[in-house]
Amino acid sequence: MALDALGVAPLYQGPDINRMKLTAEPSKKPASLLKPLVPSKSKLTTIEAKRVMSVLDETIHKVELVTLLSYMASNYETLEGVLGQDIMKAVSEHEDLCRSLLDTVIYLQDKERRLQEEEEYKEEGWFRDRILSIELQKSSLPPLMQQIKESTKDTLRLLLNNPQAVRLLQTYTPSRSAEAQNFIDCLIELRGFLFEKLLTGPVEARDKSQFIQDINRRNRRNQGIIDTLENELAASVKNRDAEVEKENFVIQELKNHLHQVLKLSENSLLRTKQEAKKQQKADFRASQARVAKIQQELLMLRSQYHNLVVENREAEQALRKKKYRVETEIENWIQKYDMEMGEKQEEYEKLDIIHKEEKVQLEELQQKHDVLVEEFSQIRAKREVNAKKRLEAEQEMLRMVRAATLIQALWRGYLVRSMLKSRKKKRSKSKGRIKEKGKAKAKGKGKAKK
Repeated sequence: MALDALGVAPLYQGPDINRMKLTAEPSKKPASLLKPLVPSKSKLTTIEAKRVMSVLDETIHKVELVTLLSYMASNYETLEGVLGQDIMKAVSEHEDLCRSLLDTVIYLQDKERRLQEEEEYKEEGWFRDRILSIELQKSSLPPLMQQIKESTKDTLRLLLNNPQAVRLLQTYTPSRSAEAQNFIDCLIELRGFLFEKLLTGPVEARDKSQFIQDINRRNRRNQGIIDTLENELAASVKNRDAEVEKENFVIQELKNHLHQVLKLSENSLLRTKQEAKKQQKADFRASQARVAKIQQELLMLRSQYHNLVVENREAEQALRKKKYRVETEIENWIQKYDMEMGEKQEEYEKLDIIHKEEKVQLEELQQKHDVLVEEFSQIRAKREVNAKKRLEAEQEMLRMVRAATLIQALWRGYLVRSMLKSRKKKRSKSKGRIKEKGKAKAKGKGKAKK
């Protein structure tokens, strides 16, 4: 309905072209980044471009008015004294037609749904009668839709002829529906794209294309750098895991070795104690006289035990120092690795932020590029059609020239043949006269002889 209303011819004094907003809006992004994309002109110079923008602004204004019809119909009593009886009467009639169309459509949809549920009886006569009645009712929808279109045009004509009522309506209206506002925003955005396109010349279009290609090359180069950094990161992580696994293996070997040394020392100590006790018991049972000797041997064994303990303690201390030194080196390597990885991570995050910004810019440029490509394809299609028409016209002209040449040749041949025929007739007539004179003379001579 709104699109049909937009096709209405201007029925009011349109806005002055010089008052339209025909200047370029300043971009919020830095000029250094978008310099190739910003048109060098800020105003339209040709009257054709101004007319195009004027038509689009007029269309947006009409759409804004059409989207307010539902609000006017729902607030009839409030707006009757503000807009006038003629406008509100037209709105009321338009609302009645819309409701009638909506009720008819809902009724037809309900009947079609019921018929779908009773599809198993489609061979019955009453089923075909219902389908025929639905088709007849559907045939009454186009005239009703045409009435709605005409009603919309009439209502819009009354509103456009009364600018004060339009201003009051916009003042009283709180807001539009989300769909209508979205449609208007899309039209405004289209106006911005069209305005920028009208401001852009061929040289600027070529500069934009070159700028987009540069952005693509930069993106590919950045992607290659990111892939290289990711590969280096994976290699570093792999090397770190290998080193950690190697160090863990060394530590486990040292722990096993230490455990074996402790176990051997404990076993040796136990065996020594057992042998000493057995020897002491055997010597005590054998003789009391050997007590002194056994005590001396016991002292000697204790000194040996002490020496063994001291030696084992020194070996344990050396192993502990070696273990501490290895752990210290491992910790230093881990700290060094963490510092390097932290620096790499910060550098990666910075590159990732730059990549995201450039990716957003690339998406915006891609959208504009798609619009330009579509327009270029339309222009190229028009040029191909014009070229085809021109070629057909040239071929038609060539056929006409050949036909004219052939007609002239035939006409000349006909003239030559007619001249030859006339000459032959003259010759035959002269010969006939000579023969008649000879015959007449012969007859005269014959009569004279008689």
